[in-house]
Amino acid sequence: MTAPIRVLLVDDQALVRAGFRVILESEPGIEVVGDAADGAAAIRQAAALQPDVICMDVQMPGMDGLTATRVIVADPASRAAVLVLTTFDREDYLFQALQHGASGFLLKNSTPEALVEAVQVLARGDALLSPEITRRVIERFAESGPAGANTIERGRPPEPSAVGELTDREREVFELLALGLANSEIAGRLYLGEATVKTHVSKVLQKLQLRDRIQAVVYAYEHGIVVPGASRSR
Repeated sequence: MTAPIRVLLVDDQALVRAGFRVILESEPGIEVVGDAADGAAAIRQAAALQPDVICMDVQMPGMDGLTATRVIVADPASRAAVLVLTTFDREDYLFQALQHGASGFLLKNSTPEALVEAVQVLARGDALLSPEITRRVIERFAESGPAGANTIERGRPPEPSAVGELTDREREVFELLALGLANSEIAGRLYLGEATVKTHVSKVLQKLQLRDRIQAVVYAYEHGIVVPGASRSR
């Protein structure tokens, strides 16, 4: 039998945690192993319980969820994927969450089905970020992100040596992924099958030691692999 998905709930409101628990535990194959009311407790619980997915609130007293996400993801012993949940559709939360290593972002007014699906997606090792949201990340980097500033002031920063380990095809896939293209769009652009593109994406993530395609987008812009403002239709 497949082991259940182990979930840690982090929110300062007990009723919210209780509601999420009911929703998730009604789904076969998901087990809520613990909860926490602030970021510091979340870090302790994550280390002790080793969950597969952490549902993380943003605004909490004491340590906030974004700081806790950064600490948890930076821990080499952690295997958890962080799903950031918030009532605020604010881009600054979105970009900070992704830069701190979150693997997904979901508004609290989403449906119960969306929450269950998000947990399942992250547990599979995938990222929960639509191409539309990815393009918002790109636009933000183009306007004021780290790579945007580097490109304008000093030209392209040097590429990390790990990028040189990519094959020519993997490099093509990486650059298109960083422009916000979905696998189907990359497949059409390069005349490849979607399964082949998925394999190339997996190899890119493995070689660059990245968790998911979200981190790949951030990595590409931080290191100048793609110039901000590059066209998706080139």
